[in-house]
Amino acid sequence: MLKAVGQGHNTRAALIEAAFAVLREVGFAGASARAIGDRAGINQALVFYHFGGVNQLLIAALDRSSQARMTRYEAALAGVTDAARLLAVAWELHREDVETGHTTVLAEMAAAALSNELIRDAMAARVGAWLAFTTAVIERVLTPTPVGGLIPASAIAHGILAMHLGADLLARIEPDSEWIEAGFTGLGGVAGLLGSHG
Repeated sequence: MLKAVGQGHNTRAALIEAAFAVLREVGFAGASARAIGDRAGINQALVFYHFGGVNQLLIAALDRSSQARMTRYEAALAGVTDAARLLAVAWELHREDVETGHTTVLAEMAAAALSNELIRDAMAARVGAWLAFTTAVIERVLTPTPVGGLIPASAIAHGILAMHLGADLLARIEPDSEWIEAGFTGLGGVAGLLGSHG
């Protein structure tokens, strides 16, 4: 049964929330206008009225999630100045990404981008903000260490984002997260050595 939803912002927000939930629960393949409309309790035609199509709505759902996570990352990492602490906070943030469904949605959209030009272009355009943020954090943390300047911070940032996305995709195949935690723990040990020589 469709519920009454006000025009404009309320309808768009409800559709974005529903699109995120559908992506998280049934994936890109199941994220149809009907599935999203049913989840929101809104006529599926409004997907096209407000967003122009399902793909545009899914991009908006990814944007909402990404913006919320960016705000969280900025707050959590603002005072971090050493590599060991950075790894510890990064692990907690990763766990939150999994629990909130952001990793699932990101992995679904990344997979869809392989064959969907619109989504691929949208994701390419949006990854820049994450690269800039990650580069700034790396510069702040690594510059005072013995390895500061050995590898460009931007190159490290690209590697981190590639590993993050790869972990998201692999976690869909191998859900046990112990290997991810072990990796963070091992890197934390190396980071501690860096700090001890600073």
